[in-house]
Amino acid sequence: MAARGITYITGSQLLSLKNRPNIAIVDVRDDERSYDGHIAGSLHFSSDTFVDKLPKLVEATNGKDTLVFHCALSQVRGPKCAQRFAEYVGDAKVMGVKNIMVLERGYNGWEASGRPVCRCSDVPCKADCAANVPSPAN
Repeated sequence: MAARGITYITGSQLLSLKNRPNIAIVDVRDDERSYDGHIAGSLHFSSDTFVDKLPKLVEATNGKDTLVFHCALSQVRGPKCAQRFAEYVGDAKVMGVKNIMVLERGYNGWEASGRPVCRCSDVPCKADCAANVPSPAN
């Protein structure tokens, strides 16, 4: 099945929407998440084991209608995992997912734009950690 309706979202758009309860942010970076930080509240499903963990991702995002995938740059891993998720769930509307998106410029673009990042080690990130601080603007 071809990927259904995967679109891109800008960092500014995501920043304005990310606290809504119907959105899940899915970080598919591998080890770099542990030392680079992450978008607060994001779920971590490493690209190297992504396919094996698809059932857990479906469970973790139950009740969400928008999933936003990203990797470091959102050029390979993020879009590929978004596509694999779309293919796995078939017609995603069956399980309530209406939007499958990829974050433009990925985590690196998010951080370089001075948007807030979290450096907690909680799994999953609770999004209210004291380590949630703006990144230095370049």
